[in-house]
Amino acid sequence: MADTLPPQILWAQRNDKVFVSIQLDDVSDENITVNTEKLTFSGKSRNKNYAVDLEFNGSIIPEESKQRKGGREYFFELKKKEEGPYWPRLLKDNKKRQYLKIDFNRWKDEDESDDETAAGGGPGYDDANLESMMAQMGGGMGGMGGMPGMGGMGGMPGMGGMGGMGGAPSFDPDDDEISDDSDDDDIPELESDIATDKKE
Repeated sequence: MADTLPPQILWAQRNDKVFVSIQLDDVSDENITVNTEKLTFSGKSRNKNYAVDLEFNGSIIPEESKQRKGGREYFFELKKKEEGPYWPRLLKDNKKRQYLKIDFNRWKDEDESDDETAAGGGPGYDDANLESMMAQMGGGMGGMGGMPGMGGMGGMPGMGGMGGMGGAPSFDPDDDEISDDSDDDDIPELESDIATDKKE
């Protein structure tokens, strides 16, 4: 029998539940067990055997938990036995596991409300709220507010009249007047010069 590997696992939590996502596709021969203290998974994907035992940091209620098989994941929404503060980590021991990572797409900080999650681009995010959010922030960023020590760029005398730059054309889109520059001579046709050179 081939070696058994741990699958890639993502997790996130709320005060009342924990999300666990086992990242595997095309799984066969899967065996899943969820009890109050632990989730056990084994299966075969792409001719490799995968297995993992996750002993939770706290207790869950299996009867009130949900699981579903998606295209590329097994997703578990596990109801915490005791609603309250976040678990400091998913697993009981604090050993570092390379296959276990935070699911930042589902993560929400403990002190974050549902409204803040929606405004931050998480589930329920609405682009229409962006305008409202910007108005609450004072209409946007409001510019840099100056650079200390620059003093209004006083060391550049004579630069106050930079507006039109002399003979430069106006870039005002409302200005219908087009100036006729005297140095705009007609450009000679190149093809006639080339034809003359070939005849000689």
